[in-house]
Amino acid sequence: MKQEPLYQNLKDLAEKLDIRVSEQNFRSTGTSARSGLCIVKGQTVFLIDKHLPVKRKNEALAECLAKMDIDAVFVVPAVRDYLDHFGLPDGRGRTSRKKFT
Repeated sequence: MKQEPLYQNLKDLAEKLDIRVSEQNFRSTGTSARSGLCIVKGQTVFLIDKHLPVKRKNEALAECLAKMDIDAVFVVPAVRDYLDHFGLPDGRGRTSRKKFT
């Protein structure tokens, strides 16, 4: 799957898990910030640097989502395979060492 559709599918999966994905300009903060999961006013939000290349956005979001229980939601097989790449359980207990470029 190409990077842009993969990113959209990862964001869709996050929404199904009640995680809002928000792209922010981290450069304007004046501090060192990294993309990651947080709670903002009771809402789970994945903040991501909008200046990152799409491939890195995919990796950051997948690192988070690969730790989530995704058994109860439909996940596109290519996305599930991508989550397996991170060597973490994908909700079905599988792990993999596949290499994606």
